[in-house]
Amino acid sequence: MITILIILTTSIFSILAFQNRTLFNKYLFNPYIISRNKEWQRFFTHAFIHADWGHLLMNMFVLYSFGTQLENYYFEVLFQSKSILYYILLYVGGILISSYPSFEKHKNDAYYNSVGASGAVSAVVFSCILINPMQKLIFILLPFPIPGVIFGILYLIYSWYMSKRGTDNIGHDAHFWGAVFGVVFTILLKPALAVEFISKLFS
Repeated sequence: MITILIILTTSIFSILAFQNRTLFNKYLFNPYIISRNKEWQRFFTHAFIHADWGHLLMNMFVLYSFGTQLENYYFEVLFQSKSILYYILLYVGGILISSYPSFEKHKNDAYYNSVGASGAVSAVVFSCILINPMQKLIFILLPFPIPGVIFGILYLIYSWYMSKRGTDNIGHDAHFWGAVFGVVFTILLKPALAVEFISKLFS
């Protein structure tokens, strides 16, 4: 499965980067360095390293929870033979598109850094929520399940709050733009999903 392969690859590179600061600095997202040194690969590589264990585990848990069902069920049903291609494009597109606003905003700021698969994970999460907004999600800290659309809203609020704090190297801005990309990309693949989403919310 593509989701499992992404999780394994990301976990390996993140763990290596935890132990090797040179490796971490080589692949993190720094718009200033990208702009001046033309190190465009950082647009992609930063998604495979994380700030710490908590950041890695949270992103990979969310990716597993949403990605496996999106890849193996929703996309398989909706797109059949093209499902794997579309899933890969969703994930890679989430990495690249979600990073661009931060690049434009911080390309003259030598001290801005970010890491993590937040943009891609958000794309997967919100693609899944678009398809099935009322899916019930269960969390250990909550005594009751909540609909996927509520989780999505809370996820964005958390990302906005952490982005305003700006106290870590996590690309919180990417959560929002990754979410937007995930919704728009999925609707472009199958426009009828937009109508079905609204119908499911009020049914």
